[in-house]
Amino acid sequence: MSARKLGLNLVMVVAVASLFTGLWAWFNQPLKAPDWPDHISGYSFSPFRLNQNPQDGTYPSEAEIRADLELLSSQTDNIRTYSVDGMLGEIPRLAEEAGLRVTLGIWLSNDLEANEWQIQRGIEIAKRERSVVRVVVGNEALFREEVTVEQMIGYLDRVRGALKVPVTTAEQWHIWEKYPELARHVDLIAAHVLPYWEFIPQEHSVDFVLDRARELKKLFPKKQLLLAEVGWPSNGRTRGGAQATQADQALYLRNLVNQLNAKGYNYFVIEAFDQPWKASDEGSVGAYWGVFNAERQAKFPFTGSVVEIPEWRLLATASGVLALLGLALLLIDGSALRQRGRTFLTIVAFLAATLLVWIAYDYSQQYSNWFSSLVGILLAIGALGVMIVLLTEAHELAETVWKHQRVRTFRPVTEENAYRPKVSIHVPCYNEPPEMVKQTLDTLARLNYPDYEVLVIDNNTKDPAVWQPVEAHCAGLGPRFKFFHVAPLAGFKGGALNYVLQHTAADAEVVAVIDSDYCVEPDWLKHMVPHFADPEIAVVQSPQDYRDPHESLFKKLCYAEYKGFFHIGMVTRNDRDAIIQHGTMTMTRKSVLDELGWADWCITEDAELGLRVFEKGLSAAYAEQSYGKGLMPDTFIDFKKQRFRWAYGAIQIMKRHAASLFLGKGSELSRGQRYHFIAGWLPWIADGLNIFFTLGALLWSAAMIIVPNRVDPPLMIFAIPPLALFVFKLGKILFLYRRAVGVNMRDAIAAAVAGLALSHTIAKAVLYGFVTRSIPFFRTPKMRSSHGLLVALAEAREEVFVMLLLWGAAFGIALTQPQPSLDVYFWVGVLLVQSLPYLAALLMALLSARPQVEASSDEVPV
Repeated sequence: MSARKLGLNLVMVVAVASLFTGLWAWFNQPLKAPDWPDHISGYSFSPFRLNQNPQDGTYPSEAEIRADLELLSSQTDNIRTYSVDGMLGEIPRLAEEAGLRVTLGIWLSNDLEANEWQIQRGIEIAKRERSVVRVVVGNEALFREEVTVEQMIGYLDRVRGALKVPVTTAEQWHIWEKYPELARHVDLIAAHVLPYWEFIPQEHSVDFVLDRARELKKLFPKKQLLLAEVGWPSNGRTRGGAQATQADQALYLRNLVNQLNAKGYNYFVIEAFDQPWKASDEGSVGAYWGVFNAERQAKFPFTGSVVEIPEWRLLATASGVLALLGLALLLIDGSALRQRGRTFLTIVAFLAATLLVWIAYDYSQQYSNWFSSLVGILLAIGALGVMIVLLTEAHELAETVWKHQRVRTFRPVTEENAYRPKVSIHVPCYNEPPEMVKQTLDTLARLNYPDYEVLVIDNNTKDPAVWQPVEAHCAGLGPRFKFFHVAPLAGFKGGALNYVLQHTAADAEVVAVIDSDYCVEPDWLKHMVPHFADPEIAVVQSPQDYRDPHESLFKKLCYAEYKGFFHIGMVTRNDRDAIIQHGTMTMTRKSVLDELGWADWCITEDAELGLRVFEKGLSAAYAEQSYGKGLMPDTFIDFKKQRFRWAYGAIQIMKRHAASLFLGKGSELSRGQRYHFIAGWLPWIADGLNIFFTLGALLWSAAMIIVPNRVDPPLMIFAIPPLALFVFKLGKILFLYRRAVGVNMRDAIAAAVAGLALSHTIAKAVLYGFVTRSIPFFRTPKMRSSHGLLVALAEAREEVFVMLLLWGAAFGIALTQPQPSLDVYFWVGVLLVQSLPYLAALLMALLSARPQVEASSDEVPV
């Protein structure tokens, strides 16, 4: 690489790195807020730490409570408790040692017996402990509808009659407005005003609290007002405009407590310490209301500016290092890329690295148990895998669009004195329509080539009426054509090709294979065989092509999808000498084929042979020009079967050749070849993993529908990686098909629809491939008769079922969420996007039921 180009690359990388660092800095601009006052009115205090839970009967020790109270005593002289269960009943005694006054809480529920116990013990403690300055009977018990107003009044009168200290109950502010008669039975109004739960954005939240306080004072002018809970969560779901972040928590509380102090209000900040156990009752946000976290560390600075992510500089550095590592891999042998291509890959690398680091940071802020830790590990693996696939997709896009020139180009050889050895053409058949095979043989008879033979191998066709007409036709075409019918014959297509290889002419130097539906151009052999003059070339490949895309809209979509692989993927792979050999329009040097043979264990014997050729250190040539055209599947089920076979075979190959592909052992594969074979199949593996995401999404959504008040939408970090990959792949298809294949936008959309329709089939094939060793070979039928609508729907029944489940989940969430917020809308959007591949499958199935409809050259359903 020249010094000038190296300098340009360095400037470009620095510029992109500066841009992303600037984005980190912009997102984390310092925000002004008053310093935390030396003294606040009080804290709501629950002393539970990580792995402690009153519902399980696990309570903190006296020493732990003493440490908590000592910490709080530096900021306040008042705390509020909620229950007298277990060690909680000892808090007043311990608080007196720390010089703290206690507002004692008595917990009420719909368990009348438990209520009696709470009241009796609460009265005893309040009488005994001098630190108790007031008693709160019940906490939002009316709001939860666990007691009636009459019951609450009875409890209040009973406790007031037994104690000399002020007594009240604590309810949300609107409950006091709903039941104003409660005021006659309390000594003060204890109201909760929590703007977050009422969808109030942080910037309007302080005014909201002050407005509610003024309304309550006006409604109950003769009663003292206690704001029994004021607070903001630092993590959890977004509710309308209310975002649960550390920055919003800091801004809200630092502004609020200063205002409340200035106006002389009594209040309790909920709460002193995060309580992870509350997530089971209040959703994930319930764990994050503390000013201090569960490890007793302050969650935001008490003085100075507030930023969204205090550690952003460290995270920006980590994302930069990770991006540079990814970019170094992407730009290996990238000298042929134009500057735009390198810039594009740099931006994608920094974007992917930033997203990974942000996901890791965001997840690190969550409290974990064994289940969430396991989910976190799976999420990390999944996110890393998604980013790897995204980078490989970006690399293919860059090499397709922004290369100065192709590194290895193989054009037709037209010189008359070119190398043209004898060729043996093998045509495997199984239960094929005789007229179709005859058309293929007729085009082979018209080849413009001096020396060749055609061997037709029909394996395992049972009906003589199918194979005998082909045999007779071969006899009529002359001595070049030989027909073999063998039944039984094991080993799938590979077994048939190995059989006929034994009957190949001794002087043949090249073996060509075409499918029985392919009509070839007369100059196929003449133009392509001369590439074997290079002794390193073992395989010469021409693209698969099709002659029936205008028969129906279904086939038009299929054709658009096929073109991408042969005019994008195969072209970039050829530059690294890493093409996928496919079983039609392919030629192999006979000496190599005699040594290696076709793999009869593999359902895609063609691609497996090509990989073994590369493992021996030999090369392959790929020419983009089409020399033969076959027939596409007529029905959606056949389209799916074909892709299932390709994807399943890919996993078979990866498993059998894992040592050479991943470790480079026992082969002469170059790094570029290993990269392309692995990267080329990674998107299929991603489709396989996506099944688990869909299953998890449906289960989570079901829980949201069944218990909407207890189960929040998943964190966005669970959905962003697969969603980002989906959007990128879709955008790549639409861009590349127009730029590299030269189709219009409608045809690009057609390709995207057809590709999406295969996602579920590919996913199943990948999973089957990992858990099984082999499945029966199935051919792709051609020239099938049309079928009806019900049959077409049956062909996509699995996809339709999953699609309806996803739509039902989205609809159910929209109905059951009382007040949908941004994260709810986002999750509904994720479910709908996740359903698009299944919808595409339904569309393809319906179109395949109409093969009789002619499609004009520019007619594509969108």
